[in-house]
Amino acid sequence: MAWTVTIKKKVQKQIRKLPLAVKENLFALLLDIENSGPVRGNWSNYGKLGKNRHHCHLKKGKPTYIVVWEVKDKQIKLVEVTYVGSHEKSPY
Repeated sequence: MAWTVTIKKKVQKQIRKLPLAVKENLFALLLDIENSGPVRGNWSNYGKLGKNRHHCHLKKGKPTYIVVWEVKDKQIKLVEVTYVGSHEKSPY
């Protein structure tokens, strides 16, 4: 059974402002999470931020873009993206 990935409304607005290459990386990551789950050790600078929070870099350099997601329910396999944007404004 695949994972379901939801995106907060605030994050949907943030996605519109991202450069095209970063958007492409984000959508590839979301597809990877849907197919293989939230733990993505094969992605650049992936790390756990707590028990159910994860992050990784979508683009290195200046500015660095990151994505943060949270496992909402392991039983029904639900993940929610809580932040996408520059590293400087990240919530961790």
